Amino acid sequence: MKIYMSGQLVDEAEAKVSVFDHGLLYGDGVFEGIRAYHGKVFLLKEHVARLYDSAKAIALDIPMSQQEMADAVRATCAANDLNDGYIRLVVTRGVGTLGLNPYLCKKPEVIIIAAGIQLYPKELYETGMNVVTVGTVRNHPEAVNPRIKSLNYLNNVMAKIEAINAGVLECIMLNPQGQVAEASGDNVFVIKDGVLKTPPVWCGALDGITRRAVMDIAESLGYVVKEEVLQRYDLFTADEMFLTGTAAEVIACTNVDRRNIGEGVPGKITVSLQNAFKEYVKEHGTPIADS
Repeated sequence: MKIYMSGQLVDEAEAKVSVFDHGLLYGDGVFEGIRAYHGKVFLLKEHVARLYDSAKAIALDIPMSQQEMADAVRATCAANDLNDGYIRLVVTRGVGTLGLNPYLCKKPEVIIIAAGIQLYPKELYETGMNVVTVGTVRNHPEAVNPRIKSLNYLNNVMAKIEAINAGVLECIMLNPQGQVAEASGDNVFVIKDGVLKTPPVWCGALDGITRRAVMDIAESLGYVVKEEVLQRYDLFTADEMFLTGTAAEVIACTNVDRRNIGEGVPGKITVSLQNAFKEYVKEHGTPIADS
C-alpha cells in the first residue's frame, strides 16, 4: 500500500510520524473520511472544503491549496488501484515541543490513506440495528465544537465504549441540554408522519456530507425534510429512524433503548433512501483517473 506523506507517496512501512507530532501528543489536527465508488471520489470537493473549514477553526494552516489536496487524494487512490473503498485524509499540527503551544509546530503533516472499510455487518442493512442512549455527553460547542472534525475523538470513543459494553454497535449521544446530537460516528434522522427530521448542527451534530446528500435526495423524492431539535421521546415515537455517515452510508435503526421503532424493521422510506443513495453515488463523484 502507498501512503501520501509530506508531499510524496511512500510504502506503508515507511509511513511514520514523529513522536513529537502534536497530532499524536494532543490530538491536534483534523481529518476527513471519504468514499470512492465506481472509480470516483464521492463529493470530493465538499469533503476537502470541510477539511479546510475544520483547519481554519483550530487556526491550522494547511500547506497546500484545496485543489492540490484534491489532486493528492486522486493520486493516492490511483497509486493503490482503488476504485471502491475508503480514504482517510489527515492533517496534523506537525512536530513541536512537549508543550501545548501550537505555534511552535513549524510544518503541518498531511497524510492520505486509501484502503477499504466495513463499519457494520452487511446483514444489519437488511434487518436494521439496535442502538442505546449513552451517558457520555456530546462536547459543548464552545469546548471542542462537534462541527470540527478533529483528531481529538475521545468524546466519541468513550460513547462507543458504552455502546459496545451494552452489546450494540452504535449509540445516541445527547448534548449538554439533553437534546439528541448525533451517534458516535453518524448523523441521526427520524421519520414521523412522512416527514424527515434531523437535529440542526448547533445541537452538537457534525455537518455531515452524507447527511446533506440524503436530505437532498429525500427532497428530490418529494419528502419534507426539516432540521428540528429532537429529544429521546421523538426517537421512541418515530415511525422510522436511520443513521447516515461516510462509512455507514444509510442504515436503519429499528430499536432504541429496547423500544422498537415502528414495526421493528427498516421502514419503507428508509429503504427507498438506501436505494436512492446507491444510485446517487454513481453520479456525484470526481474521477480518480484523468479522462
